[in-house]
Amino acid sequence: MRTALRWLLAGAMIFAGLSHLFWARRDFQAQVPDLVVEKLPIDRDGVVVASGAVEALFGLALLTLPRERGRIGALLAAFFVAVFPGNIDQWRGRRSAFGLDTDRRRFGRLFFQPVLVLWAWWSTRPAR
Repeated sequence: MRTALRWLLAGAMIFAGLSHLFWARRDFQAQVPDLVVEKLPIDRDGVVVASGAVEALFGLALLTLPRERGRIGALLAAFFVAVFPGNIDQWRGRRSAFGLDTDRRRFGRLFFQPVLVLWAWWSTRPAR
């Protein structure tokens, strides 16, 4: 089960990363917190492209670096925590994207992020 979920996570990360780069860039821009583009020398699209590349690389690393999977899983869990403020900002800013077009849906999305953190952590730990 752990292996299957890890492979599913890897595929999801590659898919998400590619979607950042190609077909869903505008939707992902809705999740970039205003504070990021106000304080850093990067625009929303730059953040989306950079995070997409990171996500795709996480997925590839999960598939190709089995000896490092525990470390990759910990880093991926930390990445999911790091991007969580974008989800909060999308909800608070009432920005629609990915079908999250109501306050209720945007708020509900917030509860999925801890699932991703746990998924990344659990699926990359050695079985006991």
